Amino acid sequence: MHNAKLVLEDGTEFYGNAFGSEMIQTGEVVIQTGMTGYQEVLSDPAHANHIVVMSYPLIGNYGLNHDDFESIDPAVKGLIVREKCNHPSNFRSTESLESYTKVNQIPAIEGIDTRKLTRHIRQHGSMKGIIAPSTMELNEAISYMSDTNEEPSYVRSLSTVKPYVVPGRGKRIVLIDLGLKHGILRSLTKRHCHVTVVPYNYAAEDIARLHADGMIISNGPGLMKDIRSVVQMIQSFMNRTPLFGIGLGHLAIAQACGAKVEKLSTGRYVTGLPVTDVEKKTTHFTSMHQTEAVIESSIESTPLEITERVSEDGSIAGLRHQSLPICSVQYNPESAPGPEESSYLFDAFLTSCTKIHTS
Repeated sequence: MHNAKLVLEDGTEFYGNAFGSEMIQTGEVVIQTGMTGYQEVLSDPAHANHIVVMSYPLIGNYGLNHDDFESIDPAVKGLIVREKCNHPSNFRSTESLESYTKVNQIPAIEGIDTRKLTRHIRQHGSMKGIIAPSTMELNEAISYMSDTNEEPSYVRSLSTVKPYVVPGRGKRIVLIDLGLKHGILRSLTKRHCHVTVVPYNYAAEDIARLHADGMIISNGPGLMKDIRSVVQMIQSFMNRTPLFGIGLGHLAIAQACGAKVEKLSTGRYVTGLPVTDVEKKTTHFTSMHQTEAVIESSIESTPLEITERVSEDGSIAGLRHQSLPICSVQYNPESAPGPEESSYLFDAFLTSCTKIHTS
């Protein structure tokens, strides 16, 4: 007997069995296609306001551990799976999926036909949904969703409140926190960088006092309308500091250079997505979280050029400035979850910092 359901804002209902938190929750329903990486997905700040549907049919079989989280507190609104594993098998596992969702107040449902749900979202576009008891009337569920239409700025709520330092003896990097993943910090500390993490709205003059060798604008949740101040800050540093944008930071750099962005109809939340280097004609696999995209026609009047494209549809995956040490990628080079083939981008960025610093 089903005791929970997912209701989409178009009135479609999917029934299953609840686990995790018993609270009613709303959010944008998105499809995550990775076979693995559910722990990183649950703890990825970029999934704030998302009810995540895992398209792979069995989730939780290797449990969760203390080392692979991407944030201290999960931001995901809910989880939908076809089947959860109740008895994970992995020597690193310290907790089951059901235990984690219950402790962290994440409402979840298993037993839903996730293939049918995925097709529905692909055909009709992204939409809001609500995880609720199976006894809730459809009209009540729709009304509940309409009462929570106004969404806060998740960058504002997830960005650090005060600057903090991750010490190192290498390059001095300022990391603008738009809702960053711990994977970025791991990638930089592995390269011995001295990292200062600052809030998304940190004043440009205060950043200048840090005398950074380079600046990274992180990935994060939300839309470009939430970070207009970040675009202005980027513009003030373009001629004096090497810049590297990831995910939402990629969009911010594009807009700072004069390009325009648009919201995708379904979004793209993929692990193992092939991306092709335009110059080298080589392809590598990436992990991508994308809600908005750069409009290619808007690049023509900017100093930007396309460096990488998504292999399957030719959409923009990477950009760079034609004369300044500024580059960005839509995907996650820190790759958690996902392949590590693009981690070399951090090395390339640090090399550009060296060139500017010693010139």
